[in-house]
Amino acid sequence: MADQSTDRHPLFIPLVLLGGLIFGFGLAYSHMARPEVVLNFLQFEDFGLLFVMFGGAAVTGVSFLLAPRVLDRAPLTGDRFERRLKSFDRNVLVGGGIFGVGWGLSGICPGAAYASLGIGNVAILWALGGMFLGAYLQGWWRSQTSRADPAPAGAD
Repeated sequence: MADQSTDRHPLFIPLVLLGGLIFGFGLAYSHMARPEVVLNFLQFEDFGLLFVMFGGAAVTGVSFLLAPRVLDRAPLTGDRFERRLKSFDRNVLVGGGIFGVGWGLSGICPGAAYASLGIGNVAILWALGGMFLGAYLQGWWRSQTSRADPAPAGAD
């Protein structure tokens, strides 16, 4: 398999950075980078997050619907457009539940955590550190269990 970094369009990284800047600005502008706003949503007191998520899902949905019909390949990577179906299994259910507990306890999810850091919420570094540590521990745990169980793992 070829190194993907050499196959990418030269504008790939700058456009990913631009997309991240737009994403972070949108989260901060809509106040979703503030944990108290997210916690108010989770307590059914403020439904603004629902509209922000719907806006993002609508733009993404239209893009995923139209891009394969208009373009033969992805403009920056040259990859063919194809659907990647993830089966709904026990790992998705348990992982989603664990994510939800973490989201409820911290009041922040990963994208909003970075945006929150950008608006000066330095205390969010604890949540970011916890996310990295949790992801690392899950990867370590998965590597340990895959060595003990020679059966093939499910699709990731």
